Amino acid sequence: MANLKRTAVGEQKADERVKNFTEVCLGYSEEEAVKEAERCLNCKNPLCVPKCPVAINIPEFIQCIKKKDFKRAAEIINESSSLPAVCGRVCPQETQCEGKCILGIKGEPVAIGKLERFIGDWSRINNIDLSVKRDKKHEKVAVIGSGPAGLACAGDLAKMGYAVTIFEALHEPGGVLVYGIPEFRLPKDTVVKHEIDNVKKLGVEIETDVVIGKTLTIDELLEEEGYSAVFIGSGAGLPKFMGIPGENLNGVFSANEFLTRSNLMKAFREDYDTPIRTGNKVAVVGGGNVAMDAARTARRLGAEVHIVYRRSEDELPARVEEVHHAKEEGIIFDILTNPLEIIGDESGWVKAIKCVKMELGEPDSSGRRRPVEIKGSEFVMEMDTVIMALGTSPNPLIASTTEGLNINKWGCLEVDESTCQTPRKEIFAGGDAVTGAATVILAMEAGKKAAKGIDEYLKGKNK
Repeated sequence: MANLKRTAVGEQKADERVKNFTEVCLGYSEEEAVKEAERCLNCKNPLCVPKCPVAINIPEFIQCIKKKDFKRAAEIINESSSLPAVCGRVCPQETQCEGKCILGIKGEPVAIGKLERFIGDWSRINNIDLSVKRDKKHEKVAVIGSGPAGLACAGDLAKMGYAVTIFEALHEPGGVLVYGIPEFRLPKDTVVKHEIDNVKKLGVEIETDVVIGKTLTIDELLEEEGYSAVFIGSGAGLPKFMGIPGENLNGVFSANEFLTRSNLMKAFREDYDTPIRTGNKVAVVGGGNVAMDAARTARRLGAEVHIVYRRSEDELPARVEEVHHAKEEGIIFDILTNPLEIIGDESGWVKAIKCVKMELGEPDSSGRRRPVEIKGSEFVMEMDTVIMALGTSPNPLIASTTEGLNINKWGCLEVDESTCQTPRKEIFAGGDAVTGAATVILAMEAGKKAAKGIDEYLKGKNK
């Protein structure tokens, strides 16, 4: 009978990790990975695979781990995903593959994410070359954005033989993987850089500091630079705010700005001249993964941190593991609480937030119970910094400089769901630019789908 309890994974102790930005989870050793893999039932009809957005053959790679054939496990994962060490760390496995694991009915599901991470890390440490050589096609494809959608699309197209160039607006490739997710969850110089290098080994070129819509337009790429198709994977980097009084005060950040300063611009390191001010008390408004990332970053910068969330704890959209880690690190959760106003001092800096307590009413269009203000429950909390983690929407620059693209009321590009093709047949789009802010793995799924759509479009064009 299979062991119903999963193999424990090592972690930094909470009182130690809040003082550093080193990765919290230590990952499995070879012995621990094999032990965990041995729990897999190798189901004849595995329910985990259909729940993986990029359709990794999960049972097959786990069986290879059982046999200690780690190289073959890496090859199996590489058939579907070029970012295993990333996805093993940041995917919401509990609602995807692990959520359908049969062992989870009576016990704990197989730690699929931790095993994927183990293989990704093992491949890096052992310098495993997973690049695939294919016959070259004459067409060139441009990919806008080097985040997970762009990397997945570019990697798959390169495997098909296309000449692919990624155009990245920032000075480092990686998109949200480098500017959005903190070092203590996703190390940049080892994990992210290595997996981007793996994509480059396929022949993908990456040009940084190129803002499509300013430096070049999509039409110039198609008409002057000789590209046969374009994929827009530019993400959703435009932050949302509440529209309450005081949001223009000094000391109010979007989570995007706060995390970018810390992650990409290294504000947490003393040897980098990148100022970031938290003060003694920080309020992070929101309950998703980005809110947890901002809160846990602020905690490591020395502040007392409050998560201010208008619904109940059961409805927090963040991953269970991230909420658990945040609580261990001393983050205070002010649930069923909503800001009404940010109050400033005489010099224009944040000094407090005025909030109101909430209760849950009838379900809204999302199926969640709508939060309703409790009259007379207003109160004030002293704060030095407020970070808004309320989601993001796509930057309108690309759509506004490209004829023939349609956007919806949320500012997202409209595409054919099956191919990711826009009304401009040679232009495709996917990831957060189409869905709004979502997960890394869903962006990768869109990138892979677009690569297939681009391939079919170009083959049809050449007939």
